[in-house]
Amino acid sequence: MVPFHPKQILFEDNHLLVVNKLSGQLVQGDKTGDICLTEELKVYLKNKYQKPGNVFCGVIHRLDRPTSGLVIFARTSKALERMNQQFRDKLVRKTYTALVQGNPKETEVLVHFLRKNESQNKSYVVDATQGKEAKLRYRILQYYDTYSLIEIELETGRHHQIRSQMSHIGHPLRGDLKYGAKRSNEDGSICLHASSIEFQHPVNKTVLKIEAPIPKNKIWLQ
Repeated sequence: MVPFHPKQILFEDNHLLVVNKLSGQLVQGDKTGDICLTEELKVYLKNKYQKPGNVFCGVIHRLDRPTSGLVIFARTSKALERMNQQFRDKLVRKTYTALVQGNPKETEVLVHFLRKNESQNKSYVVDATQGKEAKLRYRILQYYDTYSLIEIELETGRHHQIRSQMSHIGHPLRGDLKYGAKRSNEDGSICLHASSIEFQHPVNKTVLKIEAPIPKNKIWLQ
C-alpha cells in the first residue's frame, strides 16, 4: 500500500482538493479493505482544520489503482453536485500521458465500442450493437526504440477505455499485463498518468487548469 503525503495536494481551497495520485493508491475503498485516498484526505482535513465530528470528502471521479495522476475531490456537497454536473456535461477536459509498446501513428482518433466484463473487470472492443461508443485522440510526444510516449485526450469516459483501445490497435501500455503488455512493471504500476485537468471552479466560476508531470522513475525514463 502506498501512503498519502500532503505534498500530493496540488490545489486546495474551501471547496475542492486536487491530488496527484500515486500508482498503487486507491481513490475509493474496495474489496481489498486497503485504506483509500478519500479516507486519508478526511484525516488530513480533520487534523489541519481541527474539525470536530465527521469530515466531508466527496469522490467526483476515479483513476484505476495502478494509474497515477490528477483526481479532484469535493469538500462540500454543493461542490460535489456542481462538479458532477460538469463531468456529465463533458465540460471537464482531461489529458493523459502514456508509455505504449511499439511506435503507433503520429496522431489518430480512435473510435470503438466497448463492453465491460464484470467478472474479469476488463473491457473488450465489440460490435456497435453490443457496446458503448468510446472515442479518444492521441498524439506522439516522443518515439523510443521499443516504446512511445503519447498524449491522450478522452472524448468519452468508458471503463478502462485508454487501456482497451490502445491494446486493440496493438500498442498496450507498458506494464499493463491485463491488456497484453509483454511484462509487468516492477512496482505493479501501468504507464498511464492523468497529467492535466481543466474545469470551471464550482463556486467562483474561474477556469482552473492543473498539471502534474509524469512520475520521475526509471520505468518512465527511456
